[in-house]
Parts: sequence; structure tokens; C-alpha cells
Amino acid sequence: MQKCAASPAHSSYRTAHLSFSNKIPKPFGSFRVFLRRIKRICFHNRAPEMGSPDAEDRGEAFEEHIYCCGALTEVLKFGARDLHPISRHHSPPRVLFLVIPGNPGVVGFYKTFMQAIHEAFDGRFPVWAVSHAGHCAPPDRMGMTADAFMDVEDVFGLNGQVEHKLAFLREHVPRDTRLVLIGHSIGCYIILELMKRQPELQVVKSVLLFPTIERMAESPQGKVMTPVLCRLRYAAYLPILLLSLLPRCLKAALVRLALRGLRSLDPSIIPATVSLINVDCAANAMYMGSQEMVQVLDRDNSTIHQNLDKLIFYYGACDHWCPVQYYHDIKKDFPDGNIQLCKRGIRHAFVLDAGEKMASMIIDWVHSDLEKL
Repeated sequence: MQKCAASPAHSSYRTAHLSFSNKIPKPFGSFRVFLRRIKRICFHNRAPEMGSPDAEDRGEAFEEHIYCCGALTEVLKFGARDLHPISRHHSPPRVLFLVIPGNPGVVGFYKTFMQAIHEAFDGRFPVWAVSHAGHCAPPDRMGMTADAFMDVEDVFGLNGQVEHKLAFLREHVPRDTRLVLIGHSIGCYIILELMKRQPELQVVKSVLLFPTIERMAESPQGKVMTPVLCRLRYAAYLPILLLSLLPRCLKAALVRLALRGLRSLDPSIIPATVSLINVDCAANAMYMGSQEMVQVLDRDNSTIHQNLDKLIFYYGACDHWCPVQYYHDIKKDFPDGNIQLCKRGIRHAFVLDAGEKMASMIIDWVHSDLEKL
């Protein structure tokens, strides 16, 4: 297996972002960090960035950008926007659907998928998705990082992204909230890590879609992408930078042209894809990907065994990231598990054209468990 010297290279990239901050004298720098944190608290419940104030009642999508572990994070919400009680008479929802995306971790890709789940339960359960740290373009008033000192070491790396999700749950989801976790691709690996590191989470079900939870570098796609992500990713920065200078309408036209072969393309993924034409986002996504190639090796059978009754695995029949052999292997090791092989021709990147179809299956899988609550 090829080795990636990922961290040192990316640390220099991160240093470029923080170079000005590192030149600030220590006392002033500490005061600056303090002001940043005060600002985070003050603007935590700011006005929605998408939709009107009553959008929640109408079941519309709500997007917000926050800092989590000191890194820019985008959260997409359908339904309740705050799960903490705001008064004695306010009873927040007891169940939350939380989507952990693949890589790139752009929540906009899952909009149609999430909306279908939310509407299927008549809006009773909020459906949220949290981006990976640094996988979203910063709004004008925000930067990629909150301050010069990250709350988690290497937050843009794979382990940092797991800690980032744990921090999000601690800060934004009450401990007694029942969770339906939905992971896609590397999001499935992250969910297994969440369940391992935080066993007290009130998980009703974890749905793992096209799970890249083992031998990523040995998969057909991994063999191609390992050298690209580990050695050649820096060569992509300049083209991405040049494309980012184009007007948004032209970038959208290029995305449509690139995806023209998809007959049932979900139009909501166009702006999500356009948002990726950003050097910071692309660099963070590729850096995380380089760590996936060298860190996602053996399947975590211990965590799977301990949580088998809460897990649903869904493998693709033609998935170059987790080939069918991986399905047969896990099915052999866990014959009593809910481990399924796709029979509907859905691709690994299901959000491109099968978000509603995937949502309908998940609704069937978890409906009976939710009815018992």
C-alpha cells in the first residue's frame, strides 16, 4: 500500500490560513480568541441564512454556518432548528435523524433525500445533516477557522472529523434525544466510530449506505485514487483556483455540462457542486481523502458485533469503493445482521439521481422502530 505523507503537507496549507494570526502578540491573540468565542455564542441563534422566519413551520430547508471545534461547519435542517427546551412549556422533539455525509461532506447534496424523509413522517421528526469540518465555502462574514487555535488537533483529518461530529452532538443535541443516524460512504465509518467512542448515545438505528468501512485503498477506486490523493492532489489546486474565479452562473453551466449524462439528475445538487469549486473546500476534502486511504483498513468487527441489532448495511451491486466481495465477507461474518445488497441499480453517489428512492427504503426500514417510541 502506498503511504501518504499527508499531515505535514496539509499543516503547511493550514499555516497559510493562520499566518496572520500567528503573528499576533500572545496577549492580544488570547483576547482575540475570547472575542471570537463570544461572537460565536451571540450569533448561535441568528436569523436563518435560507428561508423565511416561518420556514420551519412550512417544512422548508434551513441552512446555517457555525464554528464547531474551531472549524467552519454547515448544517442543513428540516424541521426543528433547536432541540434544547427554550421554556418550561416547550417540548423539543425526542427523535432526530442525523445525516453524516460522504466525502466531500457537502450537506446540500442530501437536500432532496432529507426532505423526502422529513415529509414521510409528516414533519414529526427533524432531519439534520452536518458537513465535515472545512467542506463548505465560508460566507462573507466568516473564515474557514474561528481562531488560530483549533479545539481538536488536525480537525480536517479523518480522526479530527470524528471528534468534530462528537463535539457537534455535545453542543447541539440533548443527551436524551433518540438518534437515527444515516451515514453515506465514509460517513458510515464515522458513525461506527461515534458509537464506539460514545456508547451512551441514544441510537435507535444506524443506517450505513454504501459503507466504506474497510480496505479502501484495496478497492478498485481506491487503487486509482490513492496516488492522486496522496501525491498529486496539490496539482489540482491551481485549476480549482482558476475555476473559482468564474461567475457563479458559468460555474453552474459547467457543472450541468459535466453531469449531462445523468437522465434523472437532481437539480438541487447543482449549487452544492458549485460550492465545491473553492480551493479551501477542495483541499480539505482531498486531505481527508488521503487519510481515508491509509487509515480505513480493517473492518471494526467489535463495534459492529456490540451494536448489530441497531445497524443496517446497504451495499451497492456495482460499487467501486466497496465491491460486492466486501458485502459477501461481512455477510459471512455477521449472518444475523441486517446486511443488504442493492437490487435497484443505485449508484454509490445516490444523491445524484436517487435521493427520493433511497429515502423511501430507509423510511420502511426504521418506521416500526419509531412507532415503538
